Amino acid sequence: MELTSVPARREVTPLELFFDLVYVFAIGQLSHQLLAHPTWTGAAQTLVLYLAVYAAWAYTTWAVTLVPAEDPRTRRMLLAVMFAGLFMNAAIPRAFGDAGWVFVATFLLIHIGRTVWLLTVGLDPVNQEHFRRVLVWFVAPVPLWVTGAAVDGGARLAWWAAAILVELVGTWAAHPLPGRRLDSREVTFAGGHLLERGRLFVIIAFGETVMTTGTALTTAPYQPMILLTSSVALTGTVALFWLFFSHSERVVSHYQRTEDPMRAGRSGVISLMASVAGLIAVAVADERVIAHPTEHAGITTNLLLFGGPALYLGAQTWHGATLFDDQLWSRLLALSTLIIGCAITTTTPAYLAAVIAAAIVVALAMSEERRPAGDARARPIPSGPQVADENT
Repeated sequence: MELTSVPARREVTPLELFFDLVYVFAIGQLSHQLLAHPTWTGAAQTLVLYLAVYAAWAYTTWAVTLVPAEDPRTRRMLLAVMFAGLFMNAAIPRAFGDAGWVFVATFLLIHIGRTVWLLTVGLDPVNQEHFRRVLVWFVAPVPLWVTGAAVDGGARLAWWAAAILVELVGTWAAHPLPGRRLDSREVTFAGGHLLERGRLFVIIAFGETVMTTGTALTTAPYQPMILLTSSVALTGTVALFWLFFSHSERVVSHYQRTEDPMRAGRSGVISLMASVAGLIAVAVADERVIAHPTEHAGITTNLLLFGGPALYLGAQTWHGATLFDDQLWSRLLALSTLIIGCAITTTTPAYLAAVIAAAIVVALAMSEERRPAGDARARPIPSGPQVADENT
């Protein structure tokens, strides 16, 4: 049976929400991994693991935009990925120790197995060709993943970083193959459904920042400094939440009317990847500040406090610029202020640095509150065909 048409927007099913519970667990594991290893090496390890986990979630979610979750074949696939994903995510704290093989084996099983499955479900010829190319790019870094699992320490990080770099290049360049081109406007998928799933994934990441604040309040004595830093953390989280969701219906509208949803979908997936990474950094920063509010912030805490929101806002600013003709001067100013704030507050108490970081994002949210939601014009659809480098 060939799948010939895909509706633009579908309701998210309970099974998809159930599937996401595995990634609620993963986001918590990743933030605790970074909190336990607040070094450059620890950050690099957490980043590599996060990118692999995100790829497993994102490509599985994309698959469900092609074959809806109501299809019995898709239900079986989602449950299989969920089962393997639980073991993959459970291995995160020991992935650079004795659980390297568990992490790699489950990741490759998900990543390659799901793509092979897509090639058997009767996709239309264009999507069939697209996922043949994807499969080639997924198989190419397998020796790097396997070699990394066979070695220890810094060598494992180097091999796995090389493997995930191949993954990123493939996604960014639209999985090109020599002599084979593909018009991205011919690739059909439920773009609105992908967008809705992405918004739910962001809520998962916000859940980790809220849990950080809530855990601090339940385990620490109700001292003024604890109450202050927890309030600042929650205020900053609310402002970041508002900045993501307040104008998101513009993006939904664009997905519904664009002639090239694949192009918008690719930039959306990449933007979401960076945004969630920023939220993980924010969660870790909040926990560090609440635990040690009066100590000097230092470079590590400041990079998390200011860098997390900067990465989050920067990704969304870039995504918006690919879809709309917004100037977004307020966001560019906020990004510049975050960079300056990070540089000048390393010797201040952590609570003061947290107040300044939160004040910047709150000020940006208040500024955008005064901007009419419909004042941006959609970027015109390109007149020429979008070939391989315009799809994902």
